[in-house]
Amino acid sequence: MSLSTRKLIVITTVAAVFLAANIWIVANWLEEKGVIGFAEHIKGEYLTGTAITIIVVLLILLVKPGAERAGVLRRCPVCDHVLFGRGKHCGECGSRV
Repeated sequence: MSLSTRKLIVITTVAAVFLAANIWIVANWLEEKGVIGFAEHIKGEYLTGTAITIIVVLLILLVKPGAERAGVLRRCPVCDHVLFGRGKHCGECGSRV
């Protein structure tokens, strides 16, 4: 783990503890600025049960093709032919891999 990653973890932890200790102050400030009312309006108007269901289904169905096939065998993204060796082109269709 690099030094910058450790610094980021420490800063994030300190910020989280600070916000947790002052949660009521932060909540009141957000209420004064109108952020909470705006979020409630957006939730009531646009985040209905149907919209949330559709978003979840799209996130499940729209996966990167070939992500489930990440294994030992390499395949051509065009013709799905098994690739042997470390070549840069498919031997079946000639496309660049």
